[in-house]
Amino acid sequence: MIIRTLLAPPSSHHVVLVGWLLLLTLWSLACRADELAQVQIQTNYIDMRSGPASSYPVVYVAAKGEWLSVIKRRTNWFKVQTMKGQAGWISQSDLHTTLSSTGAPVRLADGSFDDFTQRDVELSAMAGSFDGVPSLTVVADWVATENINLGIRLTQAVGSFSENQVAMLQLSHTAFPEWRVAPYVMLAAGKIRTLPRGSLVDSGDEARSANVLSIGLGMRYYLSQNFLLKLEYNNLLVKTDRDKNEEVPQWTLGFAIFF
Repeated sequence: MIIRTLLAPPSSHHVVLVGWLLLLTLWSLACRADELAQVQIQTNYIDMRSGPASSYPVVYVAAKGEWLSVIKRRTNWFKVQTMKGQAGWISQSDLHTTLSSTGAPVRLADGSFDDFTQRDVELSAMAGSFDGVPSLTVVADWVATENINLGIRLTQAVGSFSENQVAMLQLSHTAFPEWRVAPYVMLAAGKIRTLPRGSLVDSGDEARSANVLSIGLGMRYYLSQNFLLKLEYNNLLVKTDRDKNEEVPQWTLGFAIFF
């Protein structure tokens, strides 16, 4: 029942909703470092500088026990403010010597490629061409091993005469997980639903559903922090009632975020 539900072709509202949810997730995670947080200094002191680098002069020395509000992040430097209003920048290594408001040691991912190799989940939002028609694709992947991802792939392609909605379970594999720029292959299976649009509805044409298989190649590039750039090509084989099955090419380009 669960597999059948996942493979049910999505409605256009579902694809758009998932797309918006993924984009909101990308935005919220990207802005996560800008959220206000309170930390308490545990070392004898921390130097606060006028800018996000060790070359900037020290503007204030925060003493042990002082509370700092974390305002924003720039690479591995954090702008903080004391309870008295004094602002400055501290390094991530200094931040790791503080305690959070719950009393736990502060430990933050440094947004490096090492964090990418230890990721658990990827969320992708991509635009492209589905048999020559503009399309939107969203993918949610679980990182099973360093080489293999398992995920759900939803695509919506709206043309002048019809709308295609595709839902598939996808397996992707890369032989080079340690590369910043790495190719990967994809295998997927699911359902496609074709809905007539405009005057075709009046002609008596009805929505059609069919099984679909897909094989593809992709290239992903680690950008920075938690972001990836992804380029993919998939060749979909649609199983029809006719003697000859249909082949549908799809190109996509977009971004992914991992955590």
